[in-house]
Amino acid sequence: MGQGTDVDERPAADADVAARLRDGMARGVLSFPLTSFRADGGLDPDGCREHLAAQAATGPGALFPACGTGEFFSLDEDEYRQVVTAAVEAAAGRLPVVAGIGYGWAQAVRFARIAEEAGADAVLALPHYLVSAPQEGLVEQLRRITRATRLPLIAYQRGQVAYTAGSVRRIAALPGVIGLKDGHGDLDLVQRQRLAAPAGFLFFNGAATAEIQARQYASIGVGAYSSAVHAFAPEIADAFFAAHRDGDDHTVERLLRGFYVPLVELRDRVPGYAVSLVKAAARLRGQPVGPVRAPLTEPGTDDLAALEALLADGLDLAGATA
Repeated sequence: MGQGTDVDERPAADADVAARLRDGMARGVLSFPLTSFRADGGLDPDGCREHLAAQAATGPGALFPACGTGEFFSLDEDEYRQVVTAAVEAAAGRLPVVAGIGYGWAQAVRFARIAEEAGADAVLALPHYLVSAPQEGLVEQLRRITRATRLPLIAYQRGQVAYTAGSVRRIAALPGVIGLKDGHGDLDLVQRQRLAAPAGFLFFNGAATAEIQARQYASIGVGAYSSAVHAFAPEIADAFFAAHRDGDDHTVERLLRGFYVPLVELRDRVPGYAVSLVKAAARLRGQPVGPVRAPLTEPGTDDLAALEALLADGLDLAGATA
């Protein structure tokens, strides 16, 4: 099991992390923080710490550093270690920290071990790099990772990775795999996956701008979702979460109509805006997150002006729901 824990201890440890995540998911949105870079493209450790502390202070259900929004794909191992360590320090044991890992299985294992050394509670296995793979290979990838680390693992399906219901049954039986995050938005598939998984296996709505489909996912029993908006406007994200949780459809639809749908329309103008706009909005609010790294690009002047106006509208709507 490599650096993993004793076989008899693992089920209890996995269940503890799953329970903490379940409690957090009931309390607030899942925060996917940004990674701060300097103008020259280097990592900004102080900016990372400030942004992560601000995210943790709002009381999200969990912190997911160094994932897609955090530009995991552009981090080297030392930068990754610094980001995850800063997240663990910001969380201070008050909320779970789930660090992103990815690429091929050997690299994913290395990142998982770094996350473990840094004090993370679990890892989110982002899709593997470049190639398509059969179901057997997808399952084997997770099996190899879980054998090499004691950290519980959440699988993430998006892009070229989509598990069949049968594969979900198999990965749920692997020691250490505690959940599945869906980024495809195929509710029929997710429903079949849920029915195939054992009770207690966690499911997450990880669709882009997940609030757009929050009610649809909730209708099939998947209430937890990731929120990129929380990275720059926790007031808006928290207002939506509270209204959604409380069945306040009027407020949910006001926020969807006045903020989230226009944000998606703006996001869809340029590839990569799912991260670039989030970072730009955080800068507009004074967060020291810096620029995105290539191949992502910064929003153009017109799009930045539209984002600023939309952010003001969203904050007004969130204030009206307080």
